Amino acid sequence: MRYDIIIVGGGPSGLTAAVYARRAGKSVLVIEKGAFGGQITFSPKVENIPGFTELSGNEFAEKLVDQAIFQGVDFESDTVTEIRDGEVKTVVTEYAEFEATAVIIATGAKHRLLGVPNEEKFIGEGISFCAVCDGAFYRDMTVGVVGGGNSALQEALLLSELAAKVYVIQNLDFLTGEAKLCEQINAKDNVEVITGTVVESVIDGDTFTGIVTRRESDGTTEKLPLDGLFVAIGLIPQNEPFAELIPLDGRGYAVSDETCTTGKPGIFVAGDCRTKRIRQVATAAADGAVAALAACDYIDR
Repeated sequence: MRYDIIIVGGGPSGLTAAVYARRAGKSVLVIEKGAFGGQITFSPKVENIPGFTELSGNEFAEKLVDQAIFQGVDFESDTVTEIRDGEVKTVVTEYAEFEATAVIIATGAKHRLLGVPNEEKFIGEGISFCAVCDGAFYRDMTVGVVGGGNSALQEALLLSELAAKVYVIQNLDFLTGEAKLCEQINAKDNVEVITGTVVESVIDGDTFTGIVTRRESDGTTEKLPLDGLFVAIGLIPQNEPFAELIPLDGRGYAVSDETCTTGKPGIFVAGDCRTKRIRQVATAAADGAVAALAACDYIDR
């Protein structure tokens, strides 16, 4: 079947794009390889989504999917392996091929994990990736931040205004963030920087209680009790199948500005997979709306 628009990715940006495109009278297919809703489904409680005092990431994802279904969006659970360009675009998946006049790439970015025992067990239940999203849940508690770059230091600074104690755990012997951020971190009485140390494992149990660290210089291990852990060691954009189709920057993000265009006629990009400074649910949804309207305009012209 040929669609007006195929959207690759079923997170907030992709599903918002689907709703906007359907309301504009376009036929729409959303293809998602994992769980519809994206990374937000890992959050047990979200308080920064416009219109909701609080709800879980899963609840929000369900509302997005229900809204898209109500508008008449089609869905496929499959992995896109290639997009063939042309006047008609061909989206190739592991099990099928679909055609469309326009394609919106909204594959998002996944958080880089530590890769240590028990980590995945506590994602969303003690381990987080976003201080803006989840920091308020750890007010007056003890938290750790893994990483020493700008993102990690910004997370630690935000958490220092909420938590009683913040540990910054860096594998190198020095912080790699900007000098100004390092100065601000060092000026915080409730922030302790631990360098030359890696996370060996997450302590197992019914609930999250902390981590085991290992000092790189001598291999010494130590338990570090924590109420929460924020992992800030980077994101991995999910754009590898499109590396030959659209321009990507050195980190693999689709090169695009707020217009969500890619320079390739009929190919648009939205959400965390594109170059942008702020990656939040609200900005992902905004991208979805912009990309959908741009795709509709492309089709109409």
